[in-house]
Amino acid sequence: MLLRLALRKRRSGFVGSAVAAALALSLVAPALAQENKGPKVLRDTETEQLLRDYARPLLRVAGLEKQNIRVVIINDPSFNAFVADGRRIFVNYGAILQSETPNQLIGVLAHETGHLAGGHLARFRQQLASAQTEMIIAMLLGAGAIAAGASGGGNNGLANAGAAALAGPQSMIQRSLLSYQRQQEEQADRAGVKFLTKTGQSAKGMYDTFKRFTNDGLFSSRGADPYLQSHPMPADRVAALEGLARSSPYWDKKDPPELQLRHDMVRAKIAAFMEQPDTVYRRYPLSNTSLPARYARAISTYLHGNLGSALAQIDGLIKVQPNNPYFYEVRGQALLEGGKPAEAIPSLRKAVQLSGNAPLIEILLGQALVGTENKAYTDEAISILRAAVARENEAPLGYTELAMAYGRKGNYAEADLASAQAAYLRGDHKTARELAARAKTRFAVGSPGWVRADDIVSAKLMPGQKGN
Repeated sequence: MLLRLALRKRRSGFVGSAVAAALALSLVAPALAQENKGPKVLRDTETEQLLRDYARPLLRVAGLEKQNIRVVIINDPSFNAFVADGRRIFVNYGAILQSETPNQLIGVLAHETGHLAGGHLARFRQQLASAQTEMIIAMLLGAGAIAAGASGGGNNGLANAGAAALAGPQSMIQRSLLSYQRQQEEQADRAGVKFLTKTGQSAKGMYDTFKRFTNDGLFSSRGADPYLQSHPMPADRVAALEGLARSSPYWDKKDPPELQLRHDMVRAKIAAFMEQPDTVYRRYPLSNTSLPARYARAISTYLHGNLGSALAQIDGLIKVQPNNPYFYEVRGQALLEGGKPAEAIPSLRKAVQLSGNAPLIEILLGQALVGTENKAYTDEAISILRAAVARENEAPLGYTELAMAYGRKGNYAEADLASAQAAYLRGDHKTARELAARAKTRFAVGSPGWVRADDIVSAKLMPGQKGN
């Protein structure tokens, strides 16, 4: 189930123009800083499980295994990955789609793990805070000189000196920050190769990826000032990375065929959900009878209106891999979105069972149970949805469906609370507080439901978030 969820946004405080350019680095996604224009998060059990499997060995050897670091998929077709805090690695779906082998994407994750292991984000913030202090001092001194020139009967020399005092330190501070970033990128490259070697994996995919984008950007980098770049100069970086990567005893090691198949299946799924049908069929023409190609065409077929043909194609996939939970999940999703929730239930039950009760698939099953409007399913829907949101607490859809189920039973206190939780996760804090306040009047004072509602009513917004 590919879901698009709003990513919570954080606005940074005012940053002077001299350091603004220094914020566009792989440690921070520029899109995150755009007020009210945050990217979307994509949720899919199959894709997330693959990324967890890719990242887990790297995080273990980096000493980060117990820090509950998540890999989050961003709705962006460009090739990019970044860390924006110490808890998540963000990967654009374009990076998954454009990585032809698992090793290429694993290399990207190794680089970002290097940033996390090195504590680069926290250190960069320290550098930035220091730079802002220096800049304030420089600006005050410069402004003082300008004011003195103005009050001294038009002393243009002193005023010009003040203007230079403003411009000079800004340029110097910008270069200092960019130099610090370049050092961090180089350190992340070295750490990434080290982590790959420790896990017995090749660094060739990492090298191939960087080389590919270096070749794409060589023309624009010609004549560039190396001291005004946030990343090392492309040719220098790739040369250094090649030396490190080739020194690994695992340089020629290939990805296992079964892992390559999982990778190709996820790429096919993303292409089917995110691209137009004509693009999907160019990628996966009818002459391509591989399992990934059939998967992509089946999903694209259901998304664009031919439910009967899609179900026939999905049933063909199930015959090949009868224990693949994601085929049953797609089948159930196709029926649910095709207006047949009751018919979707058996497929989704099977998907839940085969996936080991994956919470996102449980939410889809709960949605189908609620969607039948059959009161006989209400208690089961509540039980399944409660279990799902307890383990997956950042999925507004789960709380929305739970609210509907509670409402059907006449339990309006729990319905209001679930609706408030859904609104809060969507970023609609005004509605969340209103619903939570109403829920408090329905619960006994001090009860667990009352306490949860009170938490939402009194919750402080994240820095930069608006109360709507």
